[in-house]
Amino acid sequence: MKVPLPESKADRFHDECGVVGVFGHPEAANLAYLGLYALQHRGQEGAGIVSSDGQLLMSHRGLGLVADVFDQEVMRRLVGDAAIAHNRYSTAGRTLLKNTQPFVVEFGGGGLAVSHNGNIVNALELREQLEERGSIFQSSVDTEVIIHLMAAAEGPTMVDRASEALAQVKGAYSLLILDRDQMIAARDPNGFRPLVLGRIKNAVVVASETCALDLIDAEYVREIEPGEILVASRSGTRSFFPFKAQKPTRCVFEYVYFSRPDSNVYGRSVYKVRKALGRRLAQECPADVDLVIPVPDSGVPAALGFAEEAGVEFDFGLIRNHYVGRTFIEPQDEIRHFGVKVKLNAQTQVLEGKRVVVVDDSLVRGTTSRKIVEMLRQGGASEVHLRISSPPTISPCFYGVDTPTREELVASTNSVEQIREYIGADSLGFLSEQGLYGFLPKPSADGFCDACFTGRYPVEVADDGRSRQLVLFEVRGG
Repeated sequence: MKVPLPESKADRFHDECGVVGVFGHPEAANLAYLGLYALQHRGQEGAGIVSSDGQLLMSHRGLGLVADVFDQEVMRRLVGDAAIAHNRYSTAGRTLLKNTQPFVVEFGGGGLAVSHNGNIVNALELREQLEERGSIFQSSVDTEVIIHLMAAAEGPTMVDRASEALAQVKGAYSLLILDRDQMIAARDPNGFRPLVLGRIKNAVVVASETCALDLIDAEYVREIEPGEILVASRSGTRSFFPFKAQKPTRCVFEYVYFSRPDSNVYGRSVYKVRKALGRRLAQECPADVDLVIPVPDSGVPAALGFAEEAGVEFDFGLIRNHYVGRTFIEPQDEIRHFGVKVKLNAQTQVLEGKRVVVVDDSLVRGTTSRKIVEMLRQGGASEVHLRISSPPTISPCFYGVDTPTREELVASTNSVEQIREYIGADSLGFLSEQGLYGFLPKPSADGFCDACFTGRYPVEVADDGRSRQLVLFEVRGG
């Protein structure tokens, strides 16, 4: 068997970041701050806000959670009726303040701030070209490539410069640009990453997810369309579609794991979609059990759907500690499965003598699932059957998601039976590729990117040394 994998690596996909923008509200920075709170799940290693009073840009960035980065004194300095904000997740070892957004630069016409969620797949090529022309880079983030392209553009307006710059990039971006007069929101022609438009009376709000709108009582208006550039200024809002139309390929993993379940993404309730995935999973991979339990928190909706469809009792056999950060001090004496047990604990009173199905949203490396299965057995479960509410993950993502390499994805080189043997479950079942789209009236992958499950990349990426360098050295926006 080809599995085991090094256990020090992360066993989850991580979305790179979340963005929020507010224009035309006297408390723009405060609203952006609250929006970052709602989007904390999209990035926990850094945050920043840039505000504008019509004359100057005020900026504050820091490492850590939103509550760690901002306090009342900082917020008092972020004055003005416009602001953009950013939550960042980075790969291990690259949590640097210089890579934390929004970036603020000065060039012709005044200051400019940029926040970016996504990944530019030709960033290295563009960066090399820009450096040959004399550009000097301050960070290892592909957002800075966009800034340099804008600085070199010849368009007379900021919108023209943004359009000219973005026409040269390939890949994923949900982008916010702020200068002293306007806020620009842009989404790549494929629409990989989500971006929504809202309003608070006459103020414009843009965010990665609708949960950010909910927290600040903003009315949801619509999605920013793939390929759209929306401009909010003192004279109102305008939309441009300067790029050649592409077939939309929205990231389906937003439904599987990334987005908050109380968000509406791509026009659908994430919670309802995840329950529907669980129902379909119960149809495709039934099990003769006494109890259905989730891997909290992301596995809860799918487990509820599985239990409802199967007619089996639902309960919480695992309890999550919600107060664990990304780093902690490990004991010198080895404690078995410490990394998982510090986050999850099995409930013996619920599990004792029960045949259980444990439902999770995805299986990436398999190391965490292996520990969970053994934890449940130690907790008294007589049988443990693992069900995954998505297909096997066989390919890395190059569109703004931190993923292991192909070789580190357990399903890329192992059969379902080999994986089951490795994790120690009595049975293992994955949702089928067709079942992944069972929530649609006419199930079809049309309109979605599912490269992580299929290896079909809608924007060409050479999975070679350059692409691997792009992932490992973190030349990405978020």
